[in-house]
Amino acid sequence: MISSVSTRTLVSLDEYLTTSYRPDREYVEGMVLERNVGEYDHSRLQGRLIIYLGSREKQWGIRVVPEQRVQVRSNRFRVPDVCAVKSDSPVEQIFKRPPLLCVEILSPEDRMAEMQDRIHDYLAFGVSFVWLLDPRTRRAYFYTAAGMQEVLDGILRAGDPIAVPLAELFD
Repeated sequence: MISSVSTRTLVSLDEYLTTSYRPDREYVEGMVLERNVGEYDHSRLQGRLIIYLGSREKQWGIRVVPEQRVQVRSNRFRVPDVCAVKSDSPVEQIFKRPPLLCVEILSPEDRMAEMQDRIHDYLAFGVSFVWLLDPRTRRAYFYTAAGMQEVLDGILRAGDPIAVPLAELFD
């Protein structure tokens, strides 16, 4: 288990891009930030979401990738738990174009203020849909440029035709 975003080391962008971190880390204005991963509830939910979306890639015209670096600004790289891009999007080793969807899954150590910063970065970058999932409470939130909503009807959506029943994820 990794503790809260506690390791904040000032490094150059070049050093960040040429260093392998396990698990990968985010880069925000010179600081390398740890991500909270590695606990069962988080990993299980991430896996179920990847399987659900991945099995529908052709049907929905998307490609699904876990833990992909997304360059949201010249000096900011985020690493969402799951991304989906349109299938006709160019392949990028680091996403420099906004994905269709970024998903964050809460871990017990996550701080809401830090999560809101991530979500803001995604939306400001042009990501159309951001999902925030909480495996402990089994709640989900949906963010777009228009604002945030809790998913109350049991279906996560990312435009037409992407619709994921929460019951399929929270077993």
